[in-house]
Amino acid sequence: MSTEITSLRPQAIWKHFHELTQIPRPSRHEEKAVAFAKEFGERLGLETTVDQVGNVIIRKPATKGMENLPGVILQSHLDMVPQKNSDTEHDFLRDPISAYVEGEWVTARGTTLGSDNGIGVSSILAILESKDLKHGPLEALLTIDEETGMTGAFELRPGLLRGKILLNLDSEDEGELYIGCAGGMNTSGRINYTGEKVPAGMKAYTIGVTGLKGGHSGLDINLGRGNSNKLLFRFLYQEGTSHGLRLASVDGGNLRNAIPRESFAVVLVPEAHIGGFLSAVKDFEKTVADELAGAESGISVTAGETELPDKIMEQGVQDKLVRAVNGLPNEVIRMSVDMPEIVETSSNLAIVSVKDSVAEVHCLLRSSVDSAKQNLAGSIQSVLELAGAEVVHDGNYPGWKPDVNSPILKAMKEVYNAKFGKVPEVKVIHAGLECGIIGDAYPGLDMISFGPTIRFPHSPDEKVHIESVMKFWDFLVAVLENIPGK
Repeated sequence: MSTEITSLRPQAIWKHFHELTQIPRPSRHEEKAVAFAKEFGERLGLETTVDQVGNVIIRKPATKGMENLPGVILQSHLDMVPQKNSDTEHDFLRDPISAYVEGEWVTARGTTLGSDNGIGVSSILAILESKDLKHGPLEALLTIDEETGMTGAFELRPGLLRGKILLNLDSEDEGELYIGCAGGMNTSGRINYTGEKVPAGMKAYTIGVTGLKGGHSGLDINLGRGNSNKLLFRFLYQEGTSHGLRLASVDGGNLRNAIPRESFAVVLVPEAHIGGFLSAVKDFEKTVADELAGAESGISVTAGETELPDKIMEQGVQDKLVRAVNGLPNEVIRMSVDMPEIVETSSNLAIVSVKDSVAEVHCLLRSSVDSAKQNLAGSIQSVLELAGAEVVHDGNYPGWKPDVNSPILKAMKEVYNAKFGKVPEVKVIHAGLECGIIGDAYPGLDMISFGPTIRFPHSPDEKVHIESVMKFWDFLVAVLENIPGK
């Protein structure tokens, strides 16, 4: 199916995007993508560097007559989010992505597509490879591990980059220019427990909450979608005592920056309560399907008999954990006062795991107001500590403060208007972009983030709009030809 992708326009982008789909590159396993980018730059005879953590920097000289323009850094990340449907067989460390054209979109079969940020990377490679585009001095900065820790951006050493303008190609709505983003933080709780033997007269069932859309925990957090962890623990809270449920294990979510789509719990049910328990599962499915109608269309809550586990969680620990997870703040916490359509602060209850006598809860917090982010972290810590958890905060990264007087913003608005007959929207995004971190290391960088239209990133429904890629490319080329002088 490669020709289906590579024949799309602009072919300069799509041929490289297809190449990237064939390279396994989940976050923290980008070695093959790093090697690919390094070989690409060296094959073109361009100055190519791989820094101490794996970021790739490729420099391309200016077109003749444009040498005195400010240097432009074209920046994207090499890694992708590894998410798949439970019925899809796919090893993200070994298997290529099966991408295909579906109407006006490119998507993948049962997995994330990697257009976040593969389209940005492919566009940069196309710019580097081109022999007829006009531009000033260029640097490509291809970072690693953006999706799980922003490691590449955090470890970028001062003095390595020379450019004065940074164009981040990692936004997901064509026709919008982003000039600021939220900061983020991970808050996690851990409870160690001993466990106890399975009582007599019990049967084991796996409760599954599946069929949710999931999505990006920043970009999609305001869409009212279900969180499978919250729904699972809501059921355990509402029905656990009346049906005598005992908790053995939980497997809910696997990425901090993705809204969890599937959660499973193994519970023990007294034989006398099995009928009522199974009826409660069916009733709960109908209740949440009705509540989330319009935002979700495929919710499934099931219970299937399974083998008895070796141990279960002590009743007291179970009660505290269930209450804590059920009570944790989740989704949108506050909208921005200055920009009412933008989420200011949010929390994603991303991962809940109970196995091997350890219960873990992981939340990703975002806010454009640092004090609000810290306050939210304190609220979550309070709830988890009441359940007896040891709480850790890590992965704190700064937001990106908007500059409405940015020279590159002014130039890009003029270029877009001249080319497409309208002024692009200027926005702040409720997601973590590397701009804030890179800007800390390189004060004074003039930065903009933009990109083509991508829908449902961080989920197996991820897709990129074909026509928007063409429009994005035309805009990017025109911007490089019209960089404001010193």
